[in-house]
Amino acid sequence: MSGPLSIADLRPEDAAALGQLMVEVYSALDGFPTPEEQPAYYDLLRGIGRFTEKPGVRVLAAHTPEGRLAGGVVYFADMAQYGSGGTATQARNASGLRLLGIDPRLRGLGAGRALTEACIDLARAAGHGQVILHTTQAMTQAWALYERMGFRRSEDLDFLQQGFPVFGFRLALPC
Repeated sequence: MSGPLSIADLRPEDAAALGQLMVEVYSALDGFPTPEEQPAYYDLLRGIGRFTEKPGVRVLAAHTPEGRLAGGVVYFADMAQYGSGGTATQARNASGLRLLGIDPRLRGLGAGRALTEACIDLARAAGHGQVILHTTQAMTQAWALYERMGFRRSEDLDFLQQGFPVFGFRLALPC
């Protein structure tokens, strides 16, 4: 690969490929619920393109200079659309990001950071004072990335998804 990744809104023709990539990424996580254990969650991943039908929601995709899909994330300008358990959907003056997934064959290119930074930039442009996200202990690479980027654990956002612990994080944005 040569040159930087491009980050843009998900193209309709890439929606199915991104959904399949998300299923592959999440189902391969050691210690994460399987498609058999949480079929509705994997249906959500498979249909990631449908998030764009919700107000204030964008699905961002990362592509290599050659046009290869490297990963994606869902950005929420309206936390009421966030759709998680816990208190995140009640947060005000906040944007959120969910469902970050990177093609394992393209890890190390900075796609996770670039997608997260794009969401932070959108939150700043919206005038929001914080960015909220959730992750799990199975997502060790993502967890470490978020902490390096300044996100801090926020236990008030934690919840259980069908008995599986999900951990909340916040990034305060300067006003």
